[in-house]
Amino acid sequence: MSAGKTDTDRADTVEEFGEAVNMTPGALKEWLDTDDSKSVGQSDGGGESVGHASGRRIVRLLEKKKADLTDADVAHMRKVVGYVHRHLKQRPSGDVTDTPWRYSLMNWGHDPKA
Repeated sequence: MSAGKTDTDRADTVEEFGEAVNMTPGALKEWLDTDDSKSVGQSDGGGESVGHASGRRIVRLLEKKKADLTDADVAHMRKVVGYVHRHLKQRPSGDVTDTPWRYSLMNWGHDPKA
């Protein structure tokens, strides 16, 4: 893969992340402190769900300058974009306001009600 393609892929991922994550760092931090946030998602055995841990990392990513993003940061951004896109396709019928589906997405920085 050429350096130009890598730079383009990186820029595309950063842009897609910005579109998928529609919560501000402050709103996401506040959400992650709620019991509802902590009540959803799969745990890797350590107590905290994968999505909740991702949310904490997303806050840090949102607070970084683009120039300071590492390859690992961009890889996580790609993971977040994939998660959000997959789960949006699984939207349940009816009002989703107080659903585990919405809470899980919010842990990943996307509020479908926004």
